[in-house]
Amino acid sequence: MAGRGSRLRPHTLTVPKPLVPVAGKPIVQRIVEDLSSSFKGQIDEIAFIIGDFGQEVETHLVSIAESLGAKGTIYHQDQPLGTAHAILCAADSLDGNCLVAFADTLFRADFSFDPNAQDGLIWVKTVEDPSAYGVVQTDENDKIIEFIEKSPVFVSDKAIVGIYYFKDGQRLKKELQYLVDNDIKQKGEYSLTSALENLKEDNAVFKPAIIDEWLDCGNKDFVVYSNQRILDIKKDQEQLIDSSATIENSTIIEPCYIGPNVLIKNAVVGPYVSVGENSKLENCVIKNSLVQNDSILKNVVVEDSMLGNKASFEAKARNLSLGDFTNYSE
Repeated sequence: MAGRGSRLRPHTLTVPKPLVPVAGKPIVQRIVEDLSSSFKGQIDEIAFIIGDFGQEVETHLVSIAESLGAKGTIYHQDQPLGTAHAILCAADSLDGNCLVAFADTLFRADFSFDPNAQDGLIWVKTVEDPSAYGVVQTDENDKIIEFIEKSPVFVSDKAIVGIYYFKDGQRLKKELQYLVDNDIKQKGEYSLTSALENLKEDNAVFKPAIIDEWLDCGNKDFVVYSNQRILDIKKDQEQLIDSSATIENSTIIEPCYIGPNVLIKNAVVGPYVSVGENSKLENCVIKNSLVQNDSILKNVVVEDSMLGNKASFEAKARNLSLGDFTNYSE
């Protein structure tokens, strides 16, 4: 999760993309919670590979791991040298059974599996246009026989989504180190796909696992849609309206996430709205939008939008006398 998140600016100018909240929780927290809730064994450690995000972010990430009963470890990728290089930054943690996940997408899937059934699993999603994705080809026994990077010619519609399981972390580390030591790159970067191909050639057995839904969080519109889907999925699983929120003379059209110490007054909120802690909404109509922490909305109508932390969006209330057949808009 070391990338800059440039497609999601301005929201990633002060907060790294994996910590942008969706339905009240940071993207990366939702990823690790969903993975850990499906996995039947004990998760010993969660390692986060990040850029220079600051001590406050690092402390928060460690606390996410600890909340799941695991050790939290921070590693840094100082240069954007590709996925294989990023994972190798966590070399000290690559031992035994390992799950690897890229922290810019959310998923809906059953992540339970037998960790000893094969050398690895690659989670995939069937897509209509696979030309923009890395894909896998399988044989009649559902064994992966080839990894292909973004082919303009159709070879498979099973797109790699960015979650991987490796039975032997040391074996993965060896292949990643081999790429770096021999300067083996694809398009100027060290690619995880190259390591997977080498492992396959060394008789490692990889099989695909299917996810039900793949939610991109790459830009504002995708985050707004992902917030909508997560609220739908979690509405019967999580307490989405905090008991400390104050709601006065307002209508909440669920599903919505309302965070701690939020004030909502004379407003219509929802459906599909997430409001972060300490934010205030007054004389507003807002739907299908995200409002992060410590923000203020007053006298506005908002839809399909995303407001950051400590933002203020206010308009003047009007006293109007509007005659027949008058059309007025701003």
